[in-house]
Amino acid sequence: MRFICPLIVVNNIEASRNFYEKILNQKVQCDFGENVSFESGFSIHLKSHFSDLIGINKDDIAQKSNNFELYFEEDDLDSFLQKLKGMDSIEYVHELKEQPWGQRVIRFYDPDMHIIEVGEPMESVVKRFLNKGMSIEETVKRTLMPEEFVRQFL
Repeated sequence: MRFICPLIVVNNIEASRNFYEKILNQKVQCDFGENVSFESGFSIHLKSHFSDLIGINKDDIAQKSNNFELYFEEDDLDSFLQKLKGMDSIEYVHELKEQPWGQRVIRFYDPDMHIIEVGEPMESVVKRFLNKGMSIEETVKRTLMPEEFVRQFL
């Protein structure tokens, strides 16, 4: 058995597709109308069709459950944050914050209230710390990354 992909349920397939393509730069792999899969490995499925497929009332599909997120990484996090600032429709879970291991992340909701996290790759975190003058040992301790991983960015 192998895992294929997460599938999230959406109210408006076009609005959600537009959100993932325009805001998160995702590329469509297949579009089946009520189901769209993205090259990065997740799919969106129209709520009314999905409820029929699994045999439940569409009102029993909860929104904003805050128990699941889609995680993305962005090499140029600062530019992405500027892009988000120009969008009034974004509801934030939280603004930019730095995790205890040094990674900067932001969380917000998609149009159907699924949590989206966008963070900088750990490679960027390590480079940022080394460029600030932190030693290899300090960077390893702060980021929790193995020493071999940190050393490759000297």
